[in-house]
This record gives sequence, structure tokens and C-alpha cells, in this order.
Amino acid sequence: MNTPPDNDGESAPTDEVLSGEVVATPDGADSVDGSPEQPGDLPGALGGLDMGAMLQMAQDMGERMQEAQEALATTEIVGSAGGGLVTVTLNGHLHVRAVHIEPGAVDADDPTVLEDLIVAAWTDAHNGVARLQAQADPLGGVGGLGGALGGLGGLLGG
Repeated sequence: MNTPPDNDGESAPTDEVLSGEVVATPDGADSVDGSPEQPGDLPGALGGLDMGAMLQMAQDMGERMQEAQEALATTEIVGSAGGGLVTVTLNGHLHVRAVHIEPGAVDADDPTVLEDLIVAAWTDAHNGVARLQAQADPLGGVGGLGGALGGLGGLLGG
């Protein structure tokens, strides 16, 4: 304990802090700010949170995320346009698996019609994947966190 001299030349005890830990206090206080610890306080902890349980919950969430990601990779969603003239098949990670174009969708004089049908079919499939991702989102029912995180599209491969 450091004991610098006070005004009358005698030494007065002071708090000594080593590595964030209070070593001693003369007035019975046992916290860094001098206030007495309250019953149930855990010095340096988060007010009694069970860190083991929190870590287990995080591990469980990671496992559910991995399972959801694997399920999305193997699921295929088909989008269509023009009454089925054009279909686009995507997996849950938005990878194109197939494109089918009926001969009636091809107009050699106006290829923009076919271009528009392909975009519309891809958009239809994409919207289906977005719905699937929202259903597979393990955080979807946790106080709206899933929506705040953008439906986890990036984490689930989108």
C-alpha cells in the first residue's frame, strides 16, 4: 500500500490499483470508484449473467445457422414469366441452376421481349428465395432481430 505523507507529515493509507483490482481501502469500500459492493455484485462481471449459458446459446445458434445454410444450398426455387415461357431456377444461395426458354418466347425481330422475360423470371425466383431465407432465419422470431439484420441474406449465402 502506498502511504504518501499528508499535511502533518504522517503517512495516510490510499487505495492501490493493480491490473484493475483494488488491493485495499481504508474506509471499507471495495470497488474502484469507492462505493461499497452490493450483494450479488460480481466484480468485473455483467451483473450475474450466466456466461456459460450465453456461450451455449451462441453455439446452438451457430449450429442452426449452419443447418439453415445447408438446407438453402440444396433447395431450388423456380421463377417464371410470360405464363411459363421463361423459367429460371435458383438455389437458396441465389446461384442460377437452370434457365428454360420456350421457343414461343423468342422473337428474332424484338429480342428485348425475351430479355424482359428472363429478368422477370429471375426476379420471381429471387423473391421466392427471399421468402425461403426469411423462413429459415433462426433469428426471425427473436424480437425482430432477423429483420434488423436484413433477413440474414448475407449470412445465409444470399
